[in-house]
Amino acid sequence: MDEHDREAVGQRFDPAFMQRARDLSWTALRGIRERMHPGISEDEARAEAMQVFAELGMERLWHPVIIRIGPNTTRTYRQPSLPDVRLGENDSYFIDLGLVFDGHEGDVGDTFVIGHAPERLACAQAARALFHDVAGMWRHEGLSGRKLYDYACERAEAMGWRFNHAIKGHRVSDFPHSVHKGGDLGDLDHTPAKGLWILEIQIAHPTEPFGAFYEDLLVESAP
Repeated sequence: MDEHDREAVGQRFDPAFMQRARDLSWTALRGIRERMHPGISEDEARAEAMQVFAELGMERLWHPVIIRIGPNTTRTYRQPSLPDVRLGENDSYFIDLGLVFDGHEGDVGDTFVIGHAPERLACAQAARALFHDVAGMWRHEGLSGRKLYDYACERAEAMGWRFNHAIKGHRVSDFPHSVHKGGDLGDLDHTPAKGLWILEIQIAHPTEPFGAFYEDLLVESAP
């Protein structure tokens, strides 16, 4: 598959709609955050999320809503959560959304802490900082997708966190991006185009059972 194939888009594709899908997805994520409270389960949080989506006029999901709480924050997209986990008084969780608005895909994720949990807060902040560091290397150095993830791994370890190598980023586009079979960002041997690729970062504490996740669209300007 050549570079053009991996970054192909449909006839309906519009960069302005991609940005709108991104913005509305972040609005949805913040709306879910406002509904999170001690004692809530992941299933209950997903039910709250569906109410948020309805209020925003979401067309459909393009991947299932992922909300991970506590020890489940170390789990990858394809790993099932440990059952019966509820948000503690001093705890962390992350939200990973794949939503469609105006026929275009948004994909965002972030980690949050409630109560007093300094190490969990440091982990969440590190995931965000690492994302922005890596995105900056794409903007200013033009690194390939593969080199971006090599860099992310090196930086995570230097920061004292365990890097999740199974998370490698992916394509988005007008729905469904899967028809273009763009593959993983971390396997891309050229500089990814703006507005088409999701950079995903997942890290974990080296010994304790918690982690953090952050993802967003690679765009020209930092948020």
